[in-house]
Amino acid sequence: MADIARIIEVVEPEVTALGFDLVRVKIMGAEAGDGEKALQIMAEDPATGQLVLDECAAISRRISDRIDALEEAGEVLIEDAYRLEVSSPGIDRPLTRPKDYANWAGHEAKLSLTEPVEGNRKSLKGDLAGLEGETVLFDDAKSGRLAIPLAHIHSARLVLTDKLIAATRPIDMTDAEDVLEEEES
Repeated sequence: MADIARIIEVVEPEVTALGFDLVRVKIMGAEAGDGEKALQIMAEDPATGQLVLDECAAISRRISDRIDALEEAGEVLIEDAYRLEVSSPGIDRPLTRPKDYANWAGHEAKLSLTEPVEGNRKSLKGDLAGLEGETVLFDDAKSGRLAIPLAHIHSARLVLTDKLIAATRPIDMTDAEDVLEEEES
């Protein structure tokens, strides 16, 4: 089994050196035996919260080079074959860092908890209300305001809503090629 903490130790400085923030590192496909193993790296430009294709490619090359160098030195981070996937977190992004809960306050989210709350519920849907220290304030659709320790959140992600789309900054298109539209005949 791959050591995610060690992979983060290796990957995060490479992502940061390129001017980006690491959002998530995840190994997929390995546990379920459902095909090829993948190392998923999610990162973002702190100015936009997104990545464009060239930025994903730059991160991928840098991480690949670092992992190759470690393997040549005798350290294998991931056993067996895998593919490296680098992506932006997207609009309905996972919430993986404490600052995500503060930055996205006021938006709808789904939380999956490790410890039940309010009548043995481990799945919640509602609005993020902020972060106080190590506690997420959450306005649950069924139970009202809850204070949930970060340590009790197994996974969380934003829900795609019109409000979220409106709040998401568009990617800077200043260097993009002009789009040519063909006239219909």
